[in-house]
Amino acid sequence: MEIEKHSIGFVPLAERYGDERRLFTIWFSINLSIVCLTVGTLGILSGLGLVWTLLALVIGNAIGTVFMAAHSAQGPHLGIPQMIQSRAQFGVLGAGIPLLAVIVTYTLYMSADEVVVKATIQSLIPVSANTAMIGFGIATLVVAFVGYELIHRIGVYLTVLSGLLFLGTGILLVSGAAPDADPVQRVDHGFVLATFMATLTQATAWSLTFGPYVADYSRYLRPEISTARTFWYTAMGNFLGATSIMCLGAYMAAHYARIAADPGVGIASLFGSANFVVRTLIVFGVFQAGVMNLYSAYMSASTIFTGFRNHGHVSRPMKFLVMAVVIFFATTIAILSQHNFHHYFGDMLDIMVYVLVPWSAINLADYYFVRRGSYSVKDMFDLNGLYGRFNWSTIAIYFLAVAIQAPFARLSFYTGAIAGEIGADTAWIPGLIVPAILYCIIEPRRMRAGL
Repeated sequence: MEIEKHSIGFVPLAERYGDERRLFTIWFSINLSIVCLTVGTLGILSGLGLVWTLLALVIGNAIGTVFMAAHSAQGPHLGIPQMIQSRAQFGVLGAGIPLLAVIVTYTLYMSADEVVVKATIQSLIPVSANTAMIGFGIATLVVAFVGYELIHRIGVYLTVLSGLLFLGTGILLVSGAAPDADPVQRVDHGFVLATFMATLTQATAWSLTFGPYVADYSRYLRPEISTARTFWYTAMGNFLGATSIMCLGAYMAAHYARIAADPGVGIASLFGSANFVVRTLIVFGVFQAGVMNLYSAYMSASTIFTGFRNHGHVSRPMKFLVMAVVIFFATTIAILSQHNFHHYFGDMLDIMVYVLVPWSAINLADYYFVRRGSYSVKDMFDLNGLYGRFNWSTIAIYFLAVAIQAPFARLSFYTGAIAGEIGADTAWIPGLIVPAILYCIIEPRRMRAGL
């Protein structure tokens, strides 16, 4: 298969191909992993009743999916990666501010993938934990380097194979053919507003964090594909994938706590002599997420340094170097922190959500309400072009939106006043609403004034 030749540059119309159905498979399959399943267990482990946990997961995924799918429609229309389009709001160089947050977020996600999957790899191959993570990182680098088409093809195969795996898991658990339920009595407080809101927020955040790279996987589609079709194929893939797997995780945590505690090993144990194949599929499910995170972290890193060079071409050696540096840092973090990764990883990702959500609000407000899809792609690669080097008013809105979330935030070392009152982190709500409103008021005035 040919190595992808386009990176952050515009994809010419003559090279557009594929149809919107592949948006369903890429976003359905990326959710078929034990990482997504683990998110579904959190409400149960916090004492929320199963029915209320399921409801929170459905609502949270629906909210997050609306925003991530709205970004997807930008890909066919503009033919460029998601974060390049941010230059229209922040300026060619100013876009580097949210881009740094994106790079850090996906680097941490890659580290988490390696830590989560290392034990399953070790159960397949007799290697040390460090060797398992290094090998996983190298394989991630190779596939991400090949690029867009290979990533989409993997998504098609995993939609079928991983879909059958988790469907079979659900049937075994619900039918009672699984091992006996864990005898330890779990805490079930029924409905608790704070826990319900926390579970809803966790599900919402899962899909919201796809926003910075969702258009990366639709930019090769033909521009005549309607916004509605792009939106709905992306939305249904993500919503059905994330919701079904999270709900499976919730059911598992409620009735089979031992399996939920280590789903990679626990799920494989359900399939008897086929457990080797199951463990392999579980590794590939996490692997796909790692590849997509590396691919898009590279896009964001390239967007920053090419902003100073006034063009969008990145050579293959440079592409490989950037990807290699990113995966090196991700693997190093995983190796150094593997024994206490969970102590600070959750806080770090929460903080990243606080800085990504305002970007998403500004980007969508600009695309759908201010410029309404009318952009000059050429000027996105020109320091002296239409969008300038820095859009200081947008940057100010962005930092204000990050700051205004503080009272609603809840971390292991800090609880905002409002978060303390309701007992849950709801920072993403003002993080979405406030910057969108401010941007829709201020940016049109700035454009009319010619600033």
